[in-house]
Amino acid sequence: MAGKDREQELDKGITPSQTVGPFFAYGLAPKGRAQWDPNGTYSWKETVGDNLVTPDAAGEKIRIEGCIRDGDGVPVNDAMIEIWQADAQGRYASKHDPRAPSNAKFRGFGRSATNKEGVFGFETIKPGAVPGPKGKPQAPHIVFCIFSRGMLRQIYTRMYFPDEAANASDPVLSLVPADRRGTLIAKKESNGSYRFDIRVQGENETVFFEV
Repeated sequence: MAGKDREQELDKGITPSQTVGPFFAYGLAPKGRAQWDPNGTYSWKETVGDNLVTPDAAGEKIRIEGCIRDGDGVPVNDAMIEIWQADAQGRYASKHDPRAPSNAKFRGFGRSATNKEGVFGFETIKPGAVPGPKGKPQAPHIVFCIFSRGMLRQIYTRMYFPDEAANASDPVLSLVPADRRGTLIAKKESNGSYRFDIRVQGENETVFFEV
């Protein structure tokens, strides 16, 4: 391209930046899409949903709700959240955990899409304490994985429960500066549910972990 032609092209402005996706509604969370775009409802069932409770799951049934916000404090209405947790006895549904009963239907894995207000929710069982590094027990917690627009890789965090004495000695939580641990601890609501808001950037940013 000749120099003059090149200058004319530059005068037209810079090509807008773009991000691929998200395509979470298509196949991964079609029910979630219906929450914010009724005209875009998909007709098939989610492969993994936001209700983890199974008939054989023992323990305390709980509900978790939260809002995901970006660095400007604006709700993220097209994020997808996956959670992974142990059962009430602290056992993971994994071949790497020999304690888990092979016939249990509780898998400890769920997926929720945010609605137009950036809100997500899960129905599950409160997990028990699990073994940690060098056998030291970890406080009950749930692992969160967040996918969203503008993020080339998903990010990971943890949700701990309030009023758990084991939080004080949790080997992972103790690595987090004391003034930031609050971003990892849910709040108990008056209706009995747990509130866990996630801030991906900016003031009061949630603590995230490298995995």
